[in-house]
Amino acid sequence: MSLYDENDIVEIKNHEKRKKKLTRFLIFIVISGIIAGLYFTKDMWYDKIRGIGRQYKTIENTGILAEGNFPIEINGEYNYQLRQTQNNFIILSDIHIFFYNTNGTLIRKRQHTYTNAVLQAENGKALIYENGGDDICIEDEDGIIYQNTFSNNIRFARISHEGYTAVVTTSENYDCEIIVFDNKGSIIYERKCMEHVDDISFINQSGGCVISYMMAENGSLTTVVQKIDFSESVENWTSPGLDTAGLDVYGYSDGAFVLGIDACGYINENGQISSYYKYDGDLAGGASVDGMSAVIINNDDRRKYIMVLFSGNSSEPLIIDLGQEAVDVTVYDNLAYVMCKGEIRAYDFDGEIRSKASISDSYSGFARSKDYIFLKGYNKIDRIDYES
Repeated sequence: MSLYDENDIVEIKNHEKRKKKLTRFLIFIVISGIIAGLYFTKDMWYDKIRGIGRQYKTIENTGILAEGNFPIEINGEYNYQLRQTQNNFIILSDIHIFFYNTNGTLIRKRQHTYTNAVLQAENGKALIYENGGDDICIEDEDGIIYQNTFSNNIRFARISHEGYTAVVTTSENYDCEIIVFDNKGSIIYERKCMEHVDDISFINQSGGCVISYMMAENGSLTTVVQKIDFSESVENWTSPGLDTAGLDVYGYSDGAFVLGIDACGYINENGQISSYYKYDGDLAGGASVDGMSAVIINNDDRRKYIMVLFSGNSSEPLIIDLGQEAVDVTVYDNLAYVMCKGEIRAYDFDGEIRSKASISDSYSGFARSKDYIFLKGYNKIDRIDYES
């Protein structure tokens, strides 16, 4: 005798069909969820895996000089400074400041009265001041945004991506004073320092800064870094002395990179020295962006010319043998660009060469933009297309 009648068998089959449909539906929901999750988080993982399984092919740029508005002649004004920012590049000469777009079209020009003028530029804005002078000027391609005059002499000044400005002046009763302005020229922070401040770097979207100063320890100069929050009256931390005379400090979210005259190193987020590198030769230049740093060192006696790359405060130095004299270096879009005599190269921070271009050996520096490299000559500026 059968255990199931015909109706039971039909019901069992229908139940199995519903179960399979439900299973397929649940699998579809899960797969759709995974695909959607991957799509909305692709910025977090895509760049990390897109190079897996293939090697980058080095891009050979032609190095052909642009025509039209180029070269830009700097007639009679040889001691000039060049900065690239946003879609413009800015030239400061002994007499004038010029704003050009990347096509070489002059947007704005004005005469200044500074004797020892210094140019800083960020996010389309230019900061100019005079070493030992008493005023600063913030301007862009449309005109002067604001000016400020000080009762003491200016040692140096810095401008941030957000347009904030830090000015270090002499002081009657202290070693120096720091005055910080917002992007409209209002004072947001003041500090009277017992230390001789050598450099300042903005951090946390201009919510604070790191400062560096030198101290004598055991008969040698060391560089100390302090982290400052503009909303607080005392520093967050003070680092031990790094064994070098510091030239520049570069702050970022995890600490600071110190570029010194004979060595460099990192200070971590707790204010401690996390790495140190002593040069074997003469410093030719250095740059650091978001903790990614590049330093070029020439040793003519040994005919050794290198670039040292650091990808963060605990990373080991990666040494690149350049094979020829290094002239200038910058960090842009997670790549280190180095100018040697007769060539520009771009390296990633794994040490792989990503692109290069042959150039004349007469240039003394360069500036990188999204699509171009601007070459600084003795009395002219050239431009080449450059793909990385």
